[in-house]
Amino acid sequence: MSSPSPVQIREANAHLAALHRRVADLEQRLGTRRRPCGEQAESLIRKDEQLRATAQEITEAKDKEIFFLHEKLCQSEESIHKLNQTIKEKDSLIGQLQHRCQLLDNICKSRPLLDSMLAQMAEAERMGPVGDLGKPTTNSSLMDGESSPSRLSNHKDFSLSEDDSDDQELDGVVFGTTV
Repeated sequence: MSSPSPVQIREANAHLAALHRRVADLEQRLGTRRRPCGEQAESLIRKDEQLRATAQEITEAKDKEIFFLHEKLCQSEESIHKLNQTIKEKDSLIGQLQHRCQLLDNICKSRPLLDSMLAQMAEAERMGPVGDLGKPTTNSSLMDGESSPSRLSNHKDFSLSEDDSDDQELDGVVFGTTV
């Protein structure tokens, strides 16, 4: 084998130097390109962490709001239950008061009949026992079967005018309870 000529050695050295410069140039370009990629990667990692933290905060806020709304819903349902119970109680009370009102209406409708019956009872009391035929009766209306309200108003136990004054006193009285 023969040794290379000096020209070949120079050309090989020049070629190696050019190749070396080209490799250095490419490494430099690669380094400058890697730097922005690395910075972008780091930037993306930071943004990803920020987005995760934001998502976590939003999730926590959502969970707190759901808890608050659930508590409010439970309180509202409890209030509705209490109000429904109150409505049932009031409906029951209204039913009782309506029954009492009906009774009072019936009593008021029967009052003329009761007044007549009381007047007849008062007249019967004035007559005395049946066995006293020898005593004269003060009631001449027994013969004609009539009784006048003016005569009944003079009796001490029963008086239509007393009932009328009782009615005036009762006008201010309210029966039952108010709702």
